[in-house]
Amino acid sequence: MSGPLSHLKVLDLSRILAGPWASQVLADFGAEVIKVERPYKGDDTRHWGPPYLKDSEGQDTDDAAYYLSANRGKKSITVDITQATGQKLIRELAQRCDILLENYKVGGLAKYGLDYDAIRQINPRIIYCSITGFGQTGPYAKRAGYDAMIQGMGGLMSITGVPEGQPGAGPQKVGVAVADLMTGMYAVSGVLAAVIHRDQTGEGQHIDLALLDTQVAWLANQAQNYLTSGVSPERQGTAHPNIVPYQAVPASDGYFMLAVGNDSQFQKFCQIAGLDELAANPAYATNRDRVKARDTLVPLIESATASKPAAWWLEQLSAAHVPCGPINNLQQVFADPQVMARGMVVEQPHPQAGRVRTVRNPLEFSASPLQYQQAPPTLGEHTQVVLEAELGLSPGAIEDLRAQGVI
Repeated sequence: MSGPLSHLKVLDLSRILAGPWASQVLADFGAEVIKVERPYKGDDTRHWGPPYLKDSEGQDTDDAAYYLSANRGKKSITVDITQATGQKLIRELAQRCDILLENYKVGGLAKYGLDYDAIRQINPRIIYCSITGFGQTGPYAKRAGYDAMIQGMGGLMSITGVPEGQPGAGPQKVGVAVADLMTGMYAVSGVLAAVIHRDQTGEGQHIDLALLDTQVAWLANQAQNYLTSGVSPERQGTAHPNIVPYQAVPASDGYFMLAVGNDSQFQKFCQIAGLDELAANPAYATNRDRVKARDTLVPLIESATASKPAAWWLEQLSAAHVPCGPINNLQQVFADPQVMARGMVVEQPHPQAGRVRTVRNPLEFSASPLQYQQAPPTLGEHTQVVLEAELGLSPGAIEDLRAQGVI
């Protein structure tokens, strides 16, 4: 293994997205990640398709694209944790690991002897991260939590979508499971902070991480807008609550994103757009003024931008260093010269498909470059090798476990 975390070993009991996203990042960084799955079924997301990965003959495999997006770099083993022998295997693996990730319901692993209190008795240095919908405490602690409901409960859908009173208004879910993904990223930073603490003190610890807490936390400036003003922000479509003009605007052949971030950029935009009267108008001189005058200013800007094609605006504005960009679909994203130049697609060998493509980690380390050596594993692909290498089990003992349905 290579990468800055090549000295760490992770036992991943999580499934779906938040936990697997965290463990994929840790794997990208070089950690050895052992993904524990249910025999015969595996992670739920293996079945969340179509689309499914195609094998070398063009037929669907058992692995959905959803699963592929969050499980690169891991070793998959299948263990039935409802059986005492399976629980023993997990405890023995946990003794040898630095980090354990799980996203069972609160108290769900206690009946198997795999909760934090049980694991720390055999490995007091373990960093044990529990990801749940609502955390280990509070009136909702026992509830299940999924991304879409958390986007609603956590306020994101109240600020996402077409403004009230306009056609198409109403709450909108973000197009990817951002509450899950952000929770996964907080899990990464949390466990690495705990590893540093352990390195300094020798002490492991339990991390309690909730989807709802995460969603509330990353409301960021919108949350602070409310806490500062006492007024709940409302949906503004593509517009920004604190900057104007900063939104999608019409061109003669579609839309593009205009992101004027300061007064100088506004002046440059007005010169290019032939809107000298707006540049000279004191009502629009500063961003504070423009936010107050949003309702009168934006229609004037849109009338001007609608007169020419998007490509013209992107060329002229970019040359003047006025931030702007196209609104791409995913085909256009992956064909974009900058995305291609940055090598954002990773291609790896796969035992069924021959090759599989995934999106690379966006971080580039100069001294410890990341290497992508393991494609998202097939179900149980590494059961035998892990049990042999980590626990010293013989092939015969492993076959006995398989016959008993433990693995």
